[in-house]
Amino acid sequence: MFWHDLAGSFAKAAELGFDAVEVFAPSAEAIDVAELRTLSEQHGLPIAALGTGGGAVIHGWTFTDEDPEVRAQARDFVAGIIARAGEFGACAIIGSMQGRWGGDIDRTTARGWLGEALQDLGGVACAAGAQLIFEPLNRYESNMSNTLADGIELLETAGATDVRLLADLFHMNIEETDLPGAIRAAGSWIGHVHFADSNRSAAGMGHTDFPPIIEALRAVDYSGYLSAEVFPKPDSVAAASQTITAFREFT
Repeated sequence: MFWHDLAGSFAKAAELGFDAVEVFAPSAEAIDVAELRTLSEQHGLPIAALGTGGGAVIHGWTFTDEDPEVRAQARDFVAGIIARAGEFGACAIIGSMQGRWGGDIDRTTARGWLGEALQDLGGVACAAGAQLIFEPLNRYESNMSNTLADGIELLETAGATDVRLLADLFHMNIEETDLPGAIRAAGSWIGHVHFADSNRSAAGMGHTDFPPIIEALRAVDYSGYLSAEVFPKPDSVAAASQTITAFREFT
């Protein structure tokens, strides 16, 4: 939602009344732990999560690349983010780095590689004091895992019992036939929530029916964060302000 100005973003998030922040960094090396800790303490905003999407977006690394060297680079990249997350007791999110299957790589092989990575990195996260979160994505971004039920199947098959799922309401709006029902069925598998509307704008700017979703999250005793990964439309401050308004209205 906020870009580039880390200190200014923390200040504005605190001013608007957010409880924590989620940080998307290009790499573990780009995260200045001392600066991040100072800003977190100064504004009373814990670090909820660190994203790993930079590994795919910037470097093109995924866990389903046919080149084992690329898969190893993806693993090391995420392990680095996990180490930083552990310093803040935060979670690390794997979304776009799951990649896709196709071409010379069939679905079974690709899901096997992804499952192995999740099982391995789930253990790395536990040892680091972090939580690894896997995010099912909509069909236009990945064909690996599109629904919460499919994500659970992937984790169970891989034995990645330390990993939890990210329920991103934008992706779910595309893939789930019943969002509250999917949340209730996933239950304790849900470890993080992206609170976005149907058009990936701030909650209240699309057509998602939020009260039944919040009711479902309460029903499964979800106690984590609702994190606003949304487009900064019409601008960052307006999107953040609308998000806080929606938090207060729906929760």
